[in-house]
Amino acid sequence: MTSMNINVNEYTNRVLGVVKERFGLKDKAEALNKFTEMHGEEFVEREVRDEVVEEMIRDCEEWKKKYKFKRKMSLKELDKLCGL
Repeated sequence: MTSMNINVNEYTNRVLGVVKERFGLKDKAEALNKFTEMHGEEFVEREVRDEVVEEMIRDCEEWKKKYKFKRKMSLKELDKLCGL
């Protein structure tokens, strides 16, 4: 477990207090972990699914065939392949 000190605004502090009480947690750090468990996957997948990796490999292979290494892939093209 990583330890860090963070400053939060008053609203965030209140939300963490409510989460702490609602789930009977011992401190706001546990409340932040609980909140992240509940809503984190809206932003970041816990683990990369095999299908995502396979699709990315296929897309990169298609790009290599198309351009035959005549030029490097731009960050914009890489972001597009990654769905960003």
